[in-house]
Amino acid sequence: ETNGSHTRTQSFILGGFPAWGTTQMWSAVPLCSTYLLALLGNLTVLSIIRAEQSLHAPMYLLLAMLALADLGLSTSTFPTMLRMLWLEAREISFGTCLTQMFFIHSFTDIESAVILAMAFDRYVAICDPLRYSSILTNSVTTKICVAIVVRTTLVQFPLPVLLTRLCFTRVSELSHPYCLHPDIIKHAGSDTRINSSYGLFVLLSTLGLDLLFVLLSYLLILKTILNFATWRERLKALNTCISHICAVLLFFIPMICLSMMHRFGKHVSPQAYVFTANLHFLAPPILNPIVYSVKTKPIRRRILRMLCQRG
Repeated sequence: ETNGSHTRTQSFILGGFPAWGTTQMWSAVPLCSTYLLALLGNLTVLSIIRAEQSLHAPMYLLLAMLALADLGLSTSTFPTMLRMLWLEAREISFGTCLTQMFFIHSFTDIESAVILAMAFDRYVAICDPLRYSSILTNSVTTKICVAIVVRTTLVQFPLPVLLTRLCFTRVSELSHPYCLHPDIIKHAGSDTRINSSYGLFVLLSTLGLDLLFVLLSYLLILKTILNFATWRERLKALNTCISHICAVLLFFIPMICLSMMHRFGKHVSPQAYVFTANLHFLAPPILNPIVYSVKTKPIRRRILRMLCQRG
């Protein structure tokens, strides 16, 4: 009971900005611009896919799901960062911290699963093009999206529940300007083996497994492409994967680095933590819409048409 009351009333101090002081207002301006850019980019992609009947196809439905995940991820992380910089409000209550942690990790998992679904889409399109329309129908894609949300909710829900069992005896400063599971359990005053083990299970069964299947998909895609007769055919097939490869690299490389730092990097500098975490959570929501808008012809055409009309 004491542990429970400790936990419920406890708060954390958000960290992650080592150069605290007179520069904080100036830091807020680019951060706010970045958030607005992420919102604008992802909402533009969503509105174009919704408005264009021809884009109501599996590939674009998955792209819409990716944009929604990016919106969720940026909206889960940016507000507390801006609140820190503008209002100097570094304290966050335990309940708010757990809620933010749940949404950050959930949208991260959703994004990871959507990237895997998109890899499957590219695999079918290149390796079995004649059966593409019969394998990946809109109905199947909708079921995939529902399964992604259900998997994420079932796997992520125990994380905050298990944290409420721990005893937090003092106000601790976190490594980031938002709440992450491995960061929170470092400050617990009681045994965290169950939390740590379950956190590792979640990481391996979602992001780890997704990455493994994405790599497997690309090995099969590469094998098929190398069997094409001419270089022109190979480049054309590979070109359809470029935007997805960018999304994979943007998402998984910082994520792997951050996980390694949390697990094994006891002597890593705070600046390295901050940079890697911000790259992992802030880069995909900003860059994914730009990459897909540049590389996806129907979306690019629609954006150019909108700009010409305004002009």
